[in-house]
Amino acid sequence: MKIRSIEAILVDIPTTRVHRLSFGDVREQNYVIVRVHDEDGRVGIGEASTIGGPAWAEESTETIQTIIERYLGPRLLGMDPRPLRAVSQRMGQWVRGNRFAKAAVEMALLDLVARAMHVPAAQLMGGAVHERLELAWTLASGDTARDIDEGEAMLAERRHRIFKLKIGYGKPENDVAHACNIAAHFHGRARVQVDVNQAWDELTAVRCIASLQDAGVALIEQPVPRERLDAMARLAARFDVALMADESLNTPADALEIVRQRAADVLALKLTKAGGPWATLDTAAIAQAAGMPCYGGCMLETTVGTAAYLHTFATLSAVTWGCELFGPRLLKDDLVTEPLQMHDFAIHLHPGPGLTATPC
Repeated sequence: MKIRSIEAILVDIPTTRVHRLSFGDVREQNYVIVRVHDEDGRVGIGEASTIGGPAWAEESTETIQTIIERYLGPRLLGMDPRPLRAVSQRMGQWVRGNRFAKAAVEMALLDLVARAMHVPAAQLMGGAVHERLELAWTLASGDTARDIDEGEAMLAERRHRIFKLKIGYGKPENDVAHACNIAAHFHGRARVQVDVNQAWDELTAVRCIASLQDAGVALIEQPVPRERLDAMARLAARFDVALMADESLNTPADALEIVRQRAADVLALKLTKAGGPWATLDTAAIAQAAGMPCYGGCMLETTVGTAAYLHTFATLSAVTWGCELFGPRLLKDDLVTEPLQMHDFAIHLHPGPGLTATPC
């Protein structure tokens, strides 16, 4: 089994509604879709998604495509992809950083090998321990009444009962009032958590988290800038509400430092931030050894990337806080013929071969 060719294709897909974050509004999602072909005609697909491009992190779809086409793809040609861990290590030697690019290629290689072996991708990562994961939904309009109506519809349709609020883009007191009103409305019927996307300084975070905790908000995600692990540690020690690290966590080394400093109560796992499925498994192993639970994050992936995330998270017993793999539901179009199964408040693992994301 040898790799014959690799493609990296740029795709833009509009969202069904505005997705508001602390650093800007998202109306269109940008993707790099990777297709790896072997000599027998099989194809594996992967994906790198960015939210806001360099406004959120160092990589953009254009840099991801360039790294794959110029530095990763040519060196992978002719290689046997089946020793997946070894290939991942080689890519880490060829390219430093650029984790989104490497993650997209790793997903495609995982899909290709699993399809060739006629097994689910999760089986190549040790096997699934979850057949379903509780599925969160982001309420991100910024309008309290509109978000409550949207949440009520999700509950009535048995789609979601975990609601994540994007805050940090307005005055802190207004954001807190918005979140507290929604938490009070759904008290006892749904879990409400907030994502600040690094928007507060430590003093603002102290003031705001106190109010959010009193209102019954269950989890606070990344309230301060990613490099301020010292502030994250003080906040985690000061409050009972769970504090989650997202932007502060990229590599397994970051996870080790967060554990060492006790800078979070929960870790948000994302394949692209980590550099691929294997680095995500390593990060989760650190969390599990430390007794720290994990949450399955997302970058608003299409079904292609969502399937890769799902197969990875399904193998991790540390993922006990659910996941937010709702990306396909926020997009006006998708890239597959068979959607993933999302119902009864959860996303469900499909037992078919590969990532089971059959491209159009």
